Amino acid sequence: MEYLFILGRILLGGYFVMNGLNHFIHFKMLTGYAQSKGVPMAGAAVLLSGFMLFLGGLGIILGIYIEFSVLLLVLFLLVTTLQMHQYWKITDQMLKMGEQINFYKNISLIGALLMLLAIPLPWVLSLF
Repeated sequence: MEYLFILGRILLGGYFVMNGLNHFIHFKMLTGYAQSKGVPMAGAAVLLSGFMLFLGGLGIILGIYIEFSVLLLVLFLLVTTLQMHQYWKITDQMLKMGEQINFYKNISLIGALLMLLAIPLPWVLSLF
C-alpha cells in the first residue's frame, strides 16, 4: 500500500507541478485568458497562481510542508473555480459543459487534497 500512496502522491502532485510550469511557459496566453474572465492584475495573478501550483504540487510529491502545500492548492482551486468556471452564466451549451466539468473537477480535487490532511505525518518516503 505504501507504493500506491507514493504513486498517488506523484500523480496528484505532478498534476499541479505541470500546471504550475504551464503558467510560466504560456504566461501571455494565460494572462489574456485571465483578463477575459475579469481577473484583476491578470499577469500578476498568473505568476502567483503558477508559484502556488508548483510549490504545492512539489510539497505533495516530496511529502514536505504538507499543510502549507494543501493550503496553497486549495486556495488556488477555490479562487479559480469561483472566478474562472462560472458555468451557470454561460448560454452556449458546449462552452457551458466544459466549464461545468472544470468546476466539478476542481471541487473533487479540493476534496482529495483535504483528505491528505487526515494522513499522519511524516508520510512514508518524505524528505522531512
